[in-house]
Amino acid sequence: MAKRSSKTEPGGQASGEAAQDAPQPTFEEAVSRVESIIERIESGQMGLEDQIEQYARGAELLKRCRDVLDRCEQRVEEITSELDDDEAAGDE
Repeated sequence: MAKRSSKTEPGGQASGEAAQDAPQPTFEEAVSRVESIIERIESGQMGLEDQIEQYARGAELLKRCRDVLDRCEQRVEEITSELDDDEAAGDE
C-alpha cells in the first residue's frame, strides 16, 4: 500500500486533500501568504521542485483573492443599485 505524504505547507496547512477540507483563508491571509511565497521563491534558497510547488500554491491563493474581490464587487453593485432605487422612489 502506498503511503500518502502528509507534507505541511508554510503557515501550518497540510497539502493535498486535507488542505481542501480546511477553511479558506481570508483575503488578507491569502495576500500575506502569496507575499511570503514570493519572498521565498525570490530568495533562491529552494530547489526547483519546491519553487514549482510554492508557485502552484500561490496561484491557488490568488484565485481565492480574485473570488473574494469578485463577490465584494458584486455586493457593492447591489448596494449601489438599492441606493439608486431608494433615491428614485423618493423622487416620486
